[in-house]
Amino acid sequence: MDPILIGKGITDDIAVTLLPRFGNRHGLVAGATGTGKTVTLMTLAEGFSRLGVPVFLADVKGDVAGLAVPGDGGEKLAQRAADIGVAGYAPAASPVVFWDLYGQLGHPVRTTVSEMGPTLLARILELNDTQAGVLDIVFKLADDRGLLLLDLDDLRALLNLVAEERKDVSTEYGLVSAQSVAAIQRALLRLSQDGGEGFFGEPALELADIMRVNHDGRGVIGILAAAQLILKPRLYSTFLLWLLSELFEKLPEVGDLEKPKLVFIFDEAHLLFDDAPPALVQRIEQVVRLIRSKGVGVYFCSQFPDDVPANILGQLGNRVQHALRAFTPRDQKAVKTAAETFVPNPKLDVAATLSQLGTGEALVSTLQDKGVPAPVQKTLVAPPRCRMGAITDAERAQVRAGSPVGSRYDSAVNRESAAEILARRAQQAADQAKAPAARTREQDDSQEGGFGQAIKDAIFGTKRRQGMIETMAKQTTRTVGTKLGNQIVRGILGGIFGGKR
Repeated sequence: MDPILIGKGITDDIAVTLLPRFGNRHGLVAGATGTGKTVTLMTLAEGFSRLGVPVFLADVKGDVAGLAVPGDGGEKLAQRAADIGVAGYAPAASPVVFWDLYGQLGHPVRTTVSEMGPTLLARILELNDTQAGVLDIVFKLADDRGLLLLDLDDLRALLNLVAEERKDVSTEYGLVSAQSVAAIQRALLRLSQDGGEGFFGEPALELADIMRVNHDGRGVIGILAAAQLILKPRLYSTFLLWLLSELFEKLPEVGDLEKPKLVFIFDEAHLLFDDAPPALVQRIEQVVRLIRSKGVGVYFCSQFPDDVPANILGQLGNRVQHALRAFTPRDQKAVKTAAETFVPNPKLDVAATLSQLGTGEALVSTLQDKGVPAPVQKTLVAPPRCRMGAITDAERAQVRAGSPVGSRYDSAVNRESAAEILARRAQQAADQAKAPAARTREQDDSQEGGFGQAIKDAIFGTKRRQGMIETMAKQTTRTVGTKLGNQIVRGILGGIFGGKR
């Protein structure tokens, strides 16, 4: 299988490539703003797509969407491609599906509250340990009572239920305070105001729809519109982590393949780790370490290589480092860190070269035969075939109209879940409380009903006096009893004295 051409080595005048069988060994693309990181990501995405590998990446600035349309094909780009040795270079579009958590610039991306789970949801809501423990209880209670948690309304309904039954819940599951419940409800309000309301619901995203291959064998590139999402860093990073965790949990073990099953690109990777608790960083490290055997390659993109924790950085076998400007002590430390992570090249002073790289140039080291990192090369990065810039609204609409998944995700579904079930139960309880109870005679007697009630009392009587019907019945009984008694007495006496009856 042909390797992915990254560019041409300036130092050694050789082709710098990425072997598809090592595409699942993860990678890093780093560099200062304006040094060409986005173009490198587009070149890699096109290369994987032509091999039939689906790609999922975030469009933070709006220019990655250019993958969906052919490039302009200017003379400079053609000359650069010829100098590098790009075979058959010509403007071309890649198969693209647009996604958007807000449903504006792409198909809506949704997941259910249950699929997100309490751990990641607690991170989104910025809960402390005590509040996160209460959220665990809410999820457990929902499971025990068979209540589906699909959207935020369901979660709010469960929180209200926990608040109403707080004493019983505290006895069975652990202490639940009213303050913790209120704090979670306030956090849900903030999430809703940030636009997270539409993220939770159905139809939930199916992994198969981001791992598609089109009719001509090219991998479909899923582009997440993140220009607005990036302003909500916790929602952005937690969504990407959730998606990565879903891939890890649901994909089968496949070992090393000829090419990855999916390439997943984290842009602005520092947002994933900023203020992240140690347990969450450990979880990310575990997923990155083990997801390779699922056939998934993870590529981080950030300004500085040390934005990625050292334990995770050590798992990234393919490196592309664009220029770093050593203007501040932070920059100087980053230059030193980047230089130390490359396999040395006797012909190249890595630390000095890092601050002298031009736009579109990078230091590249990829895994070669037997998984050994190649010596670092100063590389002229190959240009992508797509447009290197934003697309128009009309072009985006045209791509969305031809999407194979639009009919499935564009319309939301709201089936019966916890909120609806609890609301119905509350309504039934309210209706029973309003229904009139069966009346007793004493209750009827205690009410004064005017002329009609007086007639009723005269006929049927009350607790204190007899009515006409009761009086006539007793009179008839006495009369019948007297006559019958006289006949019996006469019969008895007649038998004794020999008289006739």
